[in-house]
Amino acid sequence: MPTKKAPQSMPYEQGKWAAVYTRAVGERRYWLIKSEPDVFSFDDLSAAPKQTTCWDSIRNTGARNFLRDAMKVGDLAFYYHSNAEPSAIVGIAEVVREGYPDPTALDPTHPYFDPASDPATPTWFVVDVRAVSKLEKPVSLADIKARADLADMALIKVSRLSVVPVTEREWNIVLAMSRS
Repeated sequence: MPTKKAPQSMPYEQGKWAAVYTRAVGERRYWLIKSEPDVFSFDDLSAAPKQTTCWDSIRNTGARNFLRDAMKVGDLAFYYHSNAEPSAIVGIAEVVREGYPDPTALDPTHPYFDPASDPATPTWFVVDVRAVSKLEKPVSLADIKARADLADMALIKVSRLSVVPVTEREWNIVLAMSRS
């Protein structure tokens, strides 16, 4: 039987998200990570041991590539409550461990078990994130969509992804919105 190959991606310098895969030494990047609050809320992250958890069970190859190859220790992420009333950015988390194989993919008792996964050539990856702070005021999806200067935000353009990049300009706009 042939050996399974590790998942491949197009050369990143050719893709839509090329800029998020290259960075200067010490450069911080910004992200948005989504969770339904009844599954794992920002308060759950804040209550976790060391306010830290692995960001697991992601089963989209685009989001997987961000987790595996682009998110680095020290990057910051908006914590977004999806399928909530209202859906909103509610907090900030920090990446504290870079991509490593997702243990849920190999656990037959886990809802996100992937029988095609192979520990020798992992398909799915996680990063560890730590709660930094709750926003002063949640920033709703409706408020984001109402802003012309956020019209190109990945949250709006590729809303199905559970991990998306955020530009530094978008980051600063949303932070300002959370303070007003």
